[in-house]
Amino acid sequence: MLVLLPPSEGKANSGRGAPLKPESLSLPGLAGARDAVLGELVELCAADEEKAREVLGLSKGLRGEVAKNAGLRTAGARPAGEIYTGVLYDALDLASLDAAAKRRAARSLLVFSGLWGAVRVTDRIPSYRCSMGVKLPGLGALAGHWRAPMAEVLPEAAGDGLVLDLRSAAYAAAWKPKGEVAGRTATVRVLHAPTRKVVSHFNKATKGRIVRSLLSAGTAPKDPAALVEALRDLGYEVEAQAPGRAGKPWALDVLVEEIH
Repeated sequence: MLVLLPPSEGKANSGRGAPLKPESLSLPGLAGARDAVLGELVELCAADEEKAREVLGLSKGLRGEVAKNAGLRTAGARPAGEIYTGVLYDALDLASLDAAAKRRAARSLLVFSGLWGAVRVTDRIPSYRCSMGVKLPGLGALAGHWRAPMAEVLPEAAGDGLVLDLRSAAYAAAWKPKGEVAGRTATVRVLHAPTRKVVSHFNKATKGRIVRSLLSAGTAPKDPAALVEALRDLGYEVEAQAPGRAGKPWALDVLVEEIH
């Protein structure tokens, strides 16, 4: 099973660990694209704070994020699972998983990123600020920049098992499973059952709980139909829509009564 996650807007501090070693990151086929984004982002943020804030969509109160980006090559690095914070990652709570569940997380979780493309939670990265919606002056829109290298690398990473896609739309734009891979992909919405509406906070929190539940239970469904059954066994109310034609993903709605 491969689980595709969005990153968090906010991130923990890098700390004082050894600096980034780009060659150590997973998915080495993305190395060239990563180097291009990292190079332009560092140069932009080191040269012109005002322009960098404008490009990154940051307020004056977030100017410290520009300085952080300027120092990415020498900043301390930590496992990505410790860098990403926020509602989904608080609910997932990787640090409190038992040893077996942590091993499953290391194998199955893939976090998408405007800067790195995608990383595993064990990859050591510095804290940064660069969303997938950014349009760099030289490289252009990052979703477009990542599309070709992702199309080369991600099908192999997906293997022959289930792909559970929990990304937001901005990050889904960087890679959309196609063909046979799409047929074993499941996308998930979390709906407030009484209103049938998506509410951002509990949507993210429930997705984090879903991943934690699967990791903790040691459940490894092989396809979307098996995922539906696994989630129901874990106590989730799930409505599933199989694709109407080949090459399209399954669509799952998880219904939640309470917003929390």
